[in-house]
Amino acid sequence: MSTLTFDTYAFIRKLKESGIPEEQARAQVEALSTAFEQFQGETHFTELASKHDIRELELKIELVRAELKRDMAETKAELIRWIIGAGFLQTALITALLIKLSAVI
Repeated sequence: MSTLTFDTYAFIRKLKESGIPEEQARAQVEALSTAFEQFQGETHFTELASKHDIRELELKIELVRAELKRDMAETKAELIRWIIGAGFLQTALITALLIKLSAVI
């Protein structure tokens, strides 16, 4: 994990040069040091995504998208086959009924 460096002596000296009393400058440095320590404890820089990670995810998303398009095309083709088959069956049934009815009359 990366560490955040902080020169407390230089910071106190800079605050004192700008007119802040030493006691107040030390209190500010202590508060800032504590905040940095908490920030480092909560942040895991190794868990951040790099450009390579993002590109890898983009490629995986494109792969999933291509697979989804293929699956949708297969489903569409299968649905068309079923509709055409049902249409032929319906036509054959109606034709058979008409032939049967014409034979009766």
